[in-house]
Amino acid sequence: MLLDRLLRPRPAVGAGRALYARAVEQARAPGLYADLGAPDTVEGRFELYSLHVVLLLDRLRGHGEAATDVSQALFDTYVKGLDNALREMGVGDLAVGRKMRKLGEAFYGRGKSYEAAFVALPDTAQLEALLARTVYEGADPAPLPRLAAYVLGQRAALAGQDLKQLLTGEVAWKAL
Repeated sequence: MLLDRLLRPRPAVGAGRALYARAVEQARAPGLYADLGAPDTVEGRFELYSLHVVLLLDRLRGHGEAATDVSQALFDTYVKGLDNALREMGVGDLAVGRKMRKLGEAFYGRGKSYEAAFVALPDTAQLEALLARTVYEGADPAPLPRLAAYVLGQRAALAGQDLKQLLTGEVAWKAL
């Protein structure tokens, strides 16, 4: 019984893992690729995974210690997921550290850029420019306004969700 309690993950860890799983599931939604023109490439998927994690972190920011713990667990799970993906793609152990550092810096930069774009709202120019140089880099940016509207719709939907549910790992993404 004591061992079960010691080995059971803290509630925040379980919630962070569940939120990450829901973010990955949403980032894999076929409509993002077929309807909104996100490139179905390693880079495109990285951008969409990162975007959905950033949206969750944005929603949890500033809501106390429990939200901070869940945010940290979400981020830790995201990083572990990237590490696992690199290894599955055949990146050698010696190169994983360098690639993870590069991806971590990219994520941090994206997070800061999304935060600045959200502060600039209702002007969407900064958000659209960010999506153009990340999600649509090297791809047709014609669906860009629709992806920006999707991001803003998801952000609004997350803002309307009960914080207690999010802190247990439950998230309801807005349908495409």
